[in-house]
Parts: sequence; structure tokens; C-alpha cells
Amino acid sequence: MIANCDYCMYYEYDEDYECWCCGKDLDEDEMAHFLREERWECPYFRYGDEYAIVKKQM
Repeated sequence: MIANCDYCMYYEYDEDYECWCCGKDLDEDEMAHFLREERWECPYFRYGDEYAIVKKQM
């Protein structure tokens, strides 16, 4: 499965840097793929279910 970061629950907006970034601690090779915006199989991809996230916050 090739992950699309836009749909991942770990893809977050960083207000300090004013850009979107991965919230997971990626190793050097994974970060290189992420920064080059290549299509690759991210081992941390989890579909971001907005309803489940809101449910946790309640």
C-alpha cells in the first residue's frame, strides 16, 4: 500500500515552521523519502479518521 500523507493521522500542521510535517519520528532514509515527496510505503501510515480523533478528545 502506498500511503498518501494527506490522509494520515500523523500528518500535522506545524505552526512554528508554517508547513505540514509528519508527526512520527522518522529515521534518515524515511525522512529523505518524505522530503522528496516520493511515493513510498510508509510503515507508520494510519488513515486519519476524524471522528475517532474527536471521540478521544471528549
